[in-house]
Amino acid sequence: MSFEVATILDADRSSTPNPPHEHPMIQMPQAMFDIYGLALPWGLGFVGPTPLQGWFTADGASWGVVTFDDVANVFGCLAMRQRVDLVWTKTLEEFGFASHELAYERLCLQLIEGAAREPMPSGVGRRPNIYKSGKKKSSSLFNQLSTKRRKMAAWMIGYLYYALPKPDANWVPDFQSENLHTRLWELHLLACFREQGRHVSQDYSSPDFNVSNRMGESAWIEAVTTNPTIRYDHATTSFEPPPTYGIELFLGEAAKRYAGTISNKLNKRYHEYPHVSGQPFALAIADFHAQGSMTWSRPALIAYLYGFYATTHEVEGVKTAARVAVSHLLSDKGIRAGLFVNGECNDLSAVIFSNGCSIQKFGRVLASASQTGNGYRMTRFGSILNRTPGALEAFDFCLDVTSQEYRDLWPQGYEPWSAELEVFHNPHANYPFPKGVLPEATHWTLRHDEMLCEAFYETQILSSRTLVQRAFDRPLSLEDVVGAPD
Repeated sequence: MSFEVATILDADRSSTPNPPHEHPMIQMPQAMFDIYGLALPWGLGFVGPTPLQGWFTADGASWGVVTFDDVANVFGCLAMRQRVDLVWTKTLEEFGFASHELAYERLCLQLIEGAAREPMPSGVGRRPNIYKSGKKKSSSLFNQLSTKRRKMAAWMIGYLYYALPKPDANWVPDFQSENLHTRLWELHLLACFREQGRHVSQDYSSPDFNVSNRMGESAWIEAVTTNPTIRYDHATTSFEPPPTYGIELFLGEAAKRYAGTISNKLNKRYHEYPHVSGQPFALAIADFHAQGSMTWSRPALIAYLYGFYATTHEVEGVKTAARVAVSHLLSDKGIRAGLFVNGECNDLSAVIFSNGCSIQKFGRVLASASQTGNGYRMTRFGSILNRTPGALEAFDFCLDVTSQEYRDLWPQGYEPWSAELEVFHNPHANYPFPKGVLPEATHWTLRHDEMLCEAFYETQILSSRTLVQRAFDRPLSLEDVVGAPD
């Protein structure tokens, strides 16, 4: 699959004059720089020179920006190009230009459409092509990525794969198999980390990531997913509703799957690895145990970690929130609830969670940033947290992801990767997880038996689904997805 960005993105040809005999570059909108910038070692985190204007070549092999340092009052430029194996590498970073034009002219020497890609560094193996099928039969979910409906998601997935620092040898075979969702979660996490301007390294096979900020704070993070007993295609299989029996929602199958998955990872004792010992360690978990379960299983994770769940009851006709303490899950194995409060796993600093990891997420972020669906309409519908004090009911919503109303839900003007990212902190951790490592996540801490929430984004979507339609089909309305009012 090629990376023909000019056919996907709504971008304008550069208004800056090009040097003679050069192909014109395509100017990059600010929101799209935030997409391209995820390939940088520090992502969108800049110190000193900051990006002013970006361009890319139509063949998708090069992009770059002119920068400006307002303290030194000088311009600079930075260029990224693909190696012959399509991995992104920095080929230019210079400072000290007296004008924008001089920096731009220097950048143009690196961004030449049709130029040969960068050679492989000595001693570095070629990275396998993510979309070149191997000898094993590919999963139906992987095959969907070659359809027009999934083109934007496929481009975004490929871009992030080639931005990974050092994926393991089984990454592509896993991605092309029924394990696609586990690798998708790693890409989602990479995007979240670099969106927040964090350095991501993969110098060791385990844990998956070391994430650090410029203040010297860091944490080791292992990505893991809850998996179904019988594999399914989570992009096309019909949605399974949540349990109708209330206690089952909090303490039933979902909670049991979280417990089993977390326990299996803890048994590997990553915290004792020499490169991890004495540092914060977290598990990042996404739920795929049933079709659509990520949209409703979050309360089960909280119940397992903290030993309680929240419910509502009426007092003289008024709905009131109440906390229900629990000691065990609904299991014949007697699985204890309250992993973070029973003092048995203080080596686990936190659990990172998102209910948004899906193929649709990769398409939505690109569509909302580029403001085009590439011939398709993506409609997202679900519920948004009501932050009104004392409110117990969420807001319903149904919006086209390229619409201004949808993009205005977030301060950057498009859907961010970290919008659904949450960090549940262990109050008894031997090495607490530094909030500064993931400042744009929602952080939950237990203090004096009270759950405290620190949210970076005002908008928190509790659950949602995304429908991808041809652009000329009738758009969905709120009444279509929640039922017409009485």
